Amino acid sequence: MWWKKKEAKKEDKGVVIEPKKEESLLQELCGDDTKLCDLLGNYLVLDPLAGISKKDLDTLTEEAEKSGDFRPAMDKAIFEASQNLGERERYIKVIQDLALKIIHAIEQDKEKVEKEGLIDRAASLGRRIEDQKFIGERTEDIINIASEFYNEKLVELGENVRREERGKESKRAESDEWITKRTEEAEREARKKERKGMGKEDRREAENQDSREKLAAEERKEARAEERREAERENERIEAQEKTEREARKEERSGN
Repeated sequence: MWWKKKEAKKEDKGVVIEPKKEESLLQELCGDDTKLCDLLGNYLVLDPLAGISKKDLDTLTEEAEKSGDFRPAMDKAIFEASQNLGERERYIKVIQDLALKIIHAIEQDKEKVEKEGLIDRAASLGRRIEDQKFIGERTEDIINIASEFYNEKLVELGENVRREERGKESKRAESDEWITKRTEEAEREARKKERKGMGKEDRREAENQDSREKLAAEERKEARAEERREAERENERIEAQEKTEREARKEERSGN
């Protein structure tokens, strides 16, 4: 679910993460601020619709206070803040309060492992504390970057859904074409068998009718083929438009 800089690939709930693409977007948004980029690389969710809990923030916070796992609440707070910039000040306080609670919980764990002489574990917890302090200090910057990141990801997710639907529609058209072709072939074969028992005049009329039906079938086939070609042209037009819009958004971000 979470992209980490040193991981080549990670799978969670069927989602495959490709770090290089996300690193590029984060670096684009963060610029030379590598510390912010590294932190957000561990905190931003690639698919917020699937990766962010559907529970409300208050419920997640209450659960975190009982379990000690504040990550779902922090992720939810950052995402909600990114989508509600008009309430920036309120969310800054929410995120900073969560960071303080996380620090308090980690400090208690750190004291325990230090007493047990687990130096590496204590050092790891110390780095986590520093991360939360950084979140508290840079909350507004985090919200700003998260807003641009999530807005772009939501647009991309919408594009992916529409692209998948177009692919399904294309497959349905191919399936319908195959069924139609087989049905017409079966009907022609049935008419051919039927003609064998006819008289000369009836057979001639049946053959003429079959020729007319064959011509009509060819016209219907060509009409369906034209519909597919038009669908392909429309798909190419949409893909080109989406690419242009992506480039325009990137250009706009680089100008900010």
